[in-house]
Amino acid sequence: MIELILANQATRIATLFGIFIIVVGIALIVMTIANRRARVRAGLQQIATGSVVADTPQTAASLRQRENLNAWARLADMIERTGLDLTDTKDERLRDKLIAAGYTHPAAPRIFTLARILVMAFLPLMFLILAYGYMEEPPGFLTIYIGCSFMGLLGLYFPNLFVQAKADRRKEEIVNGFPDCLDLLLVCVEAGLGIEAAMDRVGREMVKSHPLVSQLLSIAVLRLRAGATREEAFRRLADMARVDEIRSFTTLLIQSDKLGTSMSSTLRVYAEEMREKRRMRAEEKAHRLPVLISIPLVVCMLPTMIGVLMLPASIRVVRDIFPMMSR
Repeated sequence: MIELILANQATRIATLFGIFIIVVGIALIVMTIANRRARVRAGLQQIATGSVVADTPQTAASLRQRENLNAWARLADMIERTGLDLTDTKDERLRDKLIAAGYTHPAAPRIFTLARILVMAFLPLMFLILAYGYMEEPPGFLTIYIGCSFMGLLGLYFPNLFVQAKADRRKEEIVNGFPDCLDLLLVCVEAGLGIEAAMDRVGREMVKSHPLVSQLLSIAVLRLRAGATREEAFRRLADMARVDEIRSFTTLLIQSDKLGTSMSSTLRVYAEEMREKRRMRAEEKAHRLPVLISIPLVVCMLPTMIGVLMLPASIRVVRDIFPMMSR
């Protein structure tokens, strides 16, 4: 059996890949058991201290996400202990990009670097397995070199594209939900609530409709309750959101708080401006539709229309004119 495996290169690569999958699976099983034991131990400690809190779907999801991030962080720590440094030379820029995409964990840059390395190693390996396992003739050295280089470059840039796409989607969701947040804040402030109580109320109300905006407001409220000043909490809110509209909003709140102006008038003016911006974005998308629709019309329908119009004339030419020309 061993001689048969060693005789064929494809079977050798498949065997090594299978051993790698088994080792990774065993490591994941061990980490899952360890995490489960840690959760049980933490639950017992909460029961012993009497600090048990009922889990909501949002808190359960956030706890699962936090456990997954902690598992990846432990894996990154294990790899760094072997001697491989996962810190990036442009760590601050990378951290800003990951925060804009929603990854606020302290170990997010190291996890991102680890993911890039794994993807860069996985894609060329899959190319080699497909090349030697499913082709009748083994490819040449040049083909393997070009294919592995292309897959390596794809694995190098694909995580960046994924993070950028997620950051764009997150920004779009925040921008679309922020005008509704301002309207609710204005209603709460005019009803007599302070800005902290209004943000807390709006954050709890928008959990289902706009969860990202709700998360930002809830974190700002928690910072205020922890003793941070309003200026610090609002600036941290803008840094966490990475959206120009929220940055302008927090600047207005800070200036209004320092100058002592009415918070409701500030919110009313900015809410009207945000509604106007949302209406202009909708009009812009509506005006772009004719141009976007013309592309499939030209590509798909124009050849069909030309064929339908020219087909009867072509048949008439073939039936009548060609026989007359051949006489």
